[in-house]
Amino acid sequence: MTAFAPLQNDTFLRACMRQATPYTPLWLMRQAGRYLPEYCATRAKAGSFMGLATNTDYATEVTLQPLDRYPLDAAILFSDILTVPDAMGLGLTFAQGEGPRFATAVRDEAAVAKLEVPDMDKLRYVFDAVTSIRKALNGRVPLIGFSGSPWTLACYMVEGKGSDDYRLVKSMLYSRPDLMHKILAINADAVAAYLNAQIDAGAQAVMIFDSWGGVLADGAFQNFSLEYTKRVLAQLKRTGVDGKVVPRLVFTKGGGLWLKEMAPLDCEVLGLDWTVNLGAARALVGGAENGPGKALQGNIDPNVLFAPPAQIATEVARVLDSFGTPYQGTGTGPTHIFNLGHGISQYTPPENVAALVEAVHKHSKAQRS
Repeated sequence: MTAFAPLQNDTFLRACMRQATPYTPLWLMRQAGRYLPEYCATRAKAGSFMGLATNTDYATEVTLQPLDRYPLDAAILFSDILTVPDAMGLGLTFAQGEGPRFATAVRDEAAVAKLEVPDMDKLRYVFDAVTSIRKALNGRVPLIGFSGSPWTLACYMVEGKGSDDYRLVKSMLYSRPDLMHKILAINADAVAAYLNAQIDAGAQAVMIFDSWGGVLADGAFQNFSLEYTKRVLAQLKRTGVDGKVVPRLVFTKGGGLWLKEMAPLDCEVLGLDWTVNLGAARALVGGAENGPGKALQGNIDPNVLFAPPAQIATEVARVLDSFGTPYQGTGTGPTHIFNLGHGISQYTPPENVAALVEAVHKHSKAQRS
């Protein structure tokens, strides 16, 4: 077992566990990415996105870049949500400027019959990166591991790439639900094994990105997305290599409609996109003081980062105030982790991120005084 340095800033993990913190912790979805010139330089050296993700040194370097620039409260593994289907043999590639693509799409009975939970050794590069990043962080902040949700992975596997209308995956869902359920069951077991291996490698929290859950109809969301997210959560390890609890975060983009149904999920944190009012979400799933409930994560519109710093500060205050003052007692109660409602845009000016981070720390400290 690898021994890691003790954690110096546990604000994020405490907020995940619904414990009081001196300010609202924050990190950003896609915080290691193309908006940073240093990321672009490292990616150029690596030659491609997968060249970056599969090289332990490069993956470690880019994960730490945003932390060297901003006082963020967590690091997130630099990887891609599609590593699992890639390990299933579907042949993932990234063409410059056009996103991910699979050489083999899963569209019929024969293709579904070939699917199985991949040998986790094929994803060794991810777990090596987790251990390397955790060591490099040296206890500065916790490291979040992640995966795409079973449904989100299925969207890419059936469509073969990103989609505007989800026509192929929804055609299968409605005409051959048996095949869709088969894909999702294999995906769920693969995602659980994948996240558990990240936990074993040193991840201190794990997040499930249900990026496309919100494209489903009511009823279909419950049967084809939520059900399989539950299947993943039921299999996850509860403690990490250092014996500490590993919080589980679930983010469904467009999932605000189903918050009530997500409340019983066996996870600690629910991530919200910018369409949800945090105060309403807190009343619904945040839990009464000292009662059960979920910590909430989110949810400023990433495009706020294109406004001048004064406007960014105004919007930050609006988001923090909509949640209200987080729990401040010695037990557990409603807590908030500040984040974007989705990933940061590659066109974001880096100095505007600095303004955001400063505004969150400043306003959230004032809320508690």
